[in-house]
Amino acid sequence: MRMTVIGTGYLGATHAACMAELGHEVLGIDVDEHKIAQLAKGEVPFYEPGLPEVLSRGREAGRLAFSTDFAQAAQFANVHFLGVGTPQQKGSYAADLRYVRSAVEQLVPHLEGHHVILGKSTVPVGTAAELQELADSLARPGASVEIAWNPEFLREGYAVKDTITPDRIMLGVRPGGIAEQVAREVYATPLEQGIPFLVSNLATAELVKVSANAFLATKISFINAVSEVCEAAGADVTQVARAIGYDDRIGHKFLGAGLGFGGGCLPKDIRAYIARAGELGATEALTFLREVDAINMRRREHMVNLAKRAVGGHLIGASITVLGCAFKPNSDDVRDSPALNVAGQLSLKGAQVTVFDPQAMDNARKIFPTLHYAESAEAALQGADLVILATEWDEFVQLDPTQVRGWVRTPVLIDGRNALDSSRWAEAGWDYKALGRTF
Repeated sequence: MRMTVIGTGYLGATHAACMAELGHEVLGIDVDEHKIAQLAKGEVPFYEPGLPEVLSRGREAGRLAFSTDFAQAAQFANVHFLGVGTPQQKGSYAADLRYVRSAVEQLVPHLEGHHVILGKSTVPVGTAAELQELADSLARPGASVEIAWNPEFLREGYAVKDTITPDRIMLGVRPGGIAEQVAREVYATPLEQGIPFLVSNLATAELVKVSANAFLATKISFINAVSEVCEAAGADVTQVARAIGYDDRIGHKFLGAGLGFGGGCLPKDIRAYIARAGELGATEALTFLREVDAINMRRREHMVNLAKRAVGGHLIGASITVLGCAFKPNSDDVRDSPALNVAGQLSLKGAQVTVFDPQAMDNARKIFPTLHYAESAEAALQGADLVILATEWDEFVQLDPTQVRGWVRTPVLIDGRNALDSSRWAEAGWDYKALGRTF
């Protein structure tokens, strides 16, 4: 099939490249000329394992191209994926939909014949219906547009796999349209592999992604709330999590206590969900998500206080190494990153903070240019009074505690992700501390 993908950020660029990998002819569209120029040369403007190779294969096969021209997009295909950003509005919990509306406004006036727009962006429930009205008002005489919603369920670090072999495909449609038929053709390859294909109305599809994110955020904040009780009671949150995870109603996933969640999705999505519920008159339904958010943000402050105690009660002048600044491993995304937030807070309180991350330091410098960024873990650890593991990259998890002890000034470690072997580090002479555990 021929299709366009409007918006070539993390979601759009990944989707465009993966659709080409599935054999489709794809044109990526964006208003950012620099980003389009990078992609056209085969350069991925962010870190995502496996994506550069997929992008290169699509370009070399002639199935993948990029442009800033919406008129070209209108002529290229009758199927268009919408993957632009929906950030949090300034001064509000609500999602900012200006980019979604702008994409429709720039595309639809160029269309001729019948077109299907499949929304990928995470939007408040009711957005698809509003966009249908907008598209209808902009369509030329004789042209028609059908809006459907096909939410994404990507995990950063696994986005290629999640696009090509998703765990489910969700589609929201209006009655009487052809969007379901189109989507079945688009996803023919994964559907042949037995991937579940769920069809609903527009509102249901819009609610699936934010509901999934809200549940995951709740599970993370639940175990982090438990970790606060564990610290007060002298218990070990990792053992509590392991024990309750054997209950198949609960499971082990997302029960890793630590610094909490961040990134470009979970924080802003649960806030937008709260805001939209209030707009719909269901104000009380999601009030618990405010506490989920509060617990998550409290983890960062708790880490700063724990670091202060670990260096003797005075941060001013303390040499602290923070390992990791991406919000999760296998990503260069520092949006709302707990790791970078902690590093920044420690620096603002007078500590001399050195950061190392395998991929995210260029993005981190744009937010906290005053932090010191080392070129390697070894360089970052030299002379440290305190080490904080803030992002659980394999490179950090695999560090030899005996070797590392020779690099630091004082062998004190706070494991902010409960990712290290505590016995191994303690046996190597480290004062090992972790969130939700007492030693």
